[in-house]
Amino acid sequence: MVANANTPLLTLNNGTTIPQLGFGVFKVDPAETTRIVADALEVGYRHIDTAAIYGNEEGVGRAIADSGIPRDELFVTTKLWNDRQTDAENAFDESLAKLGLDYVDLYLIHWPTPQKDTFVQAWKSLEKIYASGRAKAIGVSNFLVPHLTKLLAETDIVPAVNQIELHPAHQQPEVTAFSREHGIEIEAWGPLGQGKYPLFELPEVADAAAAHGKTPAQVVIRWHLQTGNIVFPKSNRRERMAENFDVFDFELTADEVQAISSLEREGRVSAHPDEVN
Repeated sequence: MVANANTPLLTLNNGTTIPQLGFGVFKVDPAETTRIVADALEVGYRHIDTAAIYGNEEGVGRAIADSGIPRDELFVTTKLWNDRQTDAENAFDESLAKLGLDYVDLYLIHWPTPQKDTFVQAWKSLEKIYASGRAKAIGVSNFLVPHLTKLLAETDIVPAVNQIELHPAHQQPEVTAFSREHGIEIEAWGPLGQGKYPLFELPEVADAAAAHGKTPAQVVIRWHLQTGNIVFPKSNRRERMAENFDVFDFELTADEVQAISSLEREGRVSAHPDEVN
């Protein structure tokens, strides 16, 4: 794909390229989604991350259609919800219709739902979808090492990405290392900690922000980019969208990156993947 000139592209394990910085629409009101995504596209985002369970795929699709941006300049992700793992191909068709697209760039299994033990079956359906060309890449979300190990042992295609909760207090080093060892890129959801702890007030973040004349949020997004994560912060406000996108004119020092990385404390702020079924 062709991305916004500012945004770095990463190459996934099947050769597909993905903008490293995108825009997420988790908890974005379906009635407001078209306006909000339109604002994000105007700011410069070319990577949009949605999911069936968000209920706003139609709004994302309308914003894309109205934008006039060529389809090959956009990267669109959606996700398979838990109760459709045994019906993934139909669920995918429904998502594609809601988005009004001929294909998505990335389709993910949203959660492993280990108690159901259906994610291998779901993945085999995603392999068929990928073979059809209607998803340019396929991946998983919220998979821990045991889930990945089972998937790799019982299926043919290695996931392109693993989208996981990841922010300075919860970096999931074991999952990240295992994923990268197997050529699976890491996408960070909740990259700013969802406001559930005072991340921006911590000196490791605040001092770097002061040193570079940037906001703490910009510093944390920059930390994600420099540590190799794909990241898609969300905001309903255009000025905040623009702020989150304005992170390509500075670089954290190695010491600043290390200081933020030292904030790891296994501080998960959302659901544990073994508990979502």
